[in-house]
Amino acid sequence: MAHHATATEQETAETAPSIHDEVIGHGNSPAAWTCVLIMTVGCIIACVGFIMASNLVFWGGGIGIVVVGLIVGWIMKKAGYGVDGSKLQSSGH
Repeated sequence: MAHHATATEQETAETAPSIHDEVIGHGNSPAAWTCVLIMTVGCIIACVGFIMASNLVFWGGGIGIVVVGLIVGWIMKKAGYGVDGSKLQSSGH
């Protein structure tokens, strides 16, 4: 037997706020791209270190660079290069 929504259920579904109404954004900013690029290089180095079974390359090179990427992204965001940053107001980001 099929379920048919009542008029009240339909009204509630139409007027209730949806989680999809909120604009989340995708981080299209110089800070985000720089952070991701640095972290990607760090992950590649960590993978090589893992394959080589080298703790120094894995932790010192790979994971260390990932942490540096996070810090650089955070600094750039604070400097105004993040989403809705002061440096990007007129550039269309």
